Amino acid sequence: MRKRVEGLLALADVRIGGDRPWDIQVEDDEFYVRVIAQGSLGLGETYMDGIWHAPALDELLVRLLRAHVDEQVHGWAAILDGLRAHLINLQSHRRSFTVGERHYDLGNDLYRAMLGKRLVYSCGYWRDRHGQPLRDLDSAQEAKLDLVCRKLGLKPGMRVLDIGSGWGEALKFAAERYGIVGVGITVSHEQAEFARDLCKGLPIEFRLQDYRDLDQRFDRIFSLGMFEHVGVKNYDSYFDVALRCLDRDSADGGLFLLHTIGGNRSVTHTDPWIAKYIFPNSMLPSARQIAEHVEGRFVIEDWHNFSADYDLTLQAWRDNVERAWEQLDARYDERFRRMWRFYLAASMATFRSRHAQLWQLVLSPEGVPGGYVAPR
Repeated sequence: MRKRVEGLLALADVRIGGDRPWDIQVEDDEFYVRVIAQGSLGLGETYMDGIWHAPALDELLVRLLRAHVDEQVHGWAAILDGLRAHLINLQSHRRSFTVGERHYDLGNDLYRAMLGKRLVYSCGYWRDRHGQPLRDLDSAQEAKLDLVCRKLGLKPGMRVLDIGSGWGEALKFAAERYGIVGVGITVSHEQAEFARDLCKGLPIEFRLQDYRDLDQRFDRIFSLGMFEHVGVKNYDSYFDVALRCLDRDSADGGLFLLHTIGGNRSVTHTDPWIAKYIFPNSMLPSARQIAEHVEGRFVIEDWHNFSADYDLTLQAWRDNVERAWEQLDARYDERFRRMWRFYLAASMATFRSRHAQLWQLVLSPEGVPGGYVAPR
């Protein structure tokens, strides 16, 4: 088992017991058995258990992904996940609140510590309106929110829907800077309560609601980092809901901005470790899957890729949470800390290796008269 693992790691120029920051230090031979038997699930769990470590965890994982080592070992967990995704709808209406309960309801203290001044749990935009680079997370998140508003052409009095509204920061920004009236929906109790308190006095309503239950007209819709929880079996329903909720009788027929992580390949389920510990019942859409389900419903006015910005965002989140660990509640124990560290490092590696993308699409029901000019 050790020789087989050493051979796989050699493909990525990673050594066991080496002295480079990305080399692996193994504390127990159980590591080899679990990695071969379970693939990524075994790799992540043995890290959580303290069985191995690497000083530059993100760089190690980048090297494994660039060498496609993940494609050499899948393990039984990946096979079972694939079978489940084929047989059942992992993102059904009944299951839709699971990710809220298991991830977004972990505790606002954790997310406050990690996400910065604005609790925005999606990729920042690390450049200003003139294309100049930004140097801090808070500015990048504000630039992203402003970019969304500019792409949608928000104006005072517009009715705006946020599908997957998080802690309410996006609608708050749009209401304060652009004068809109908004509705946000989320599957997280913690997020809904926080958002209602955050936006007191603003013309914004937050609901604990599944997107499939929406039936109300809006001038504009945006969804920032929620589509990853929809699942390919529900894409038709999702885009039907967005189309149903746009007021097509308005002067321009309405616009919908979809901000999502995307994968380079079409899949039906996520990585087994991510599914078990971070985002249950999630999956990343491919460009083909999005285009296929948008077809016949929307015109794609703009497709913007700024994936490298997610690596910068994740690095800032990691730095924030690492500084804050000692002040956080004791329920975030050492195993949780290692789990969270692995999650952020794996996410960085996925974007840095360009295995995942960050897309913003602007969609219109009939096509913008005279054409759409996309802000950057």
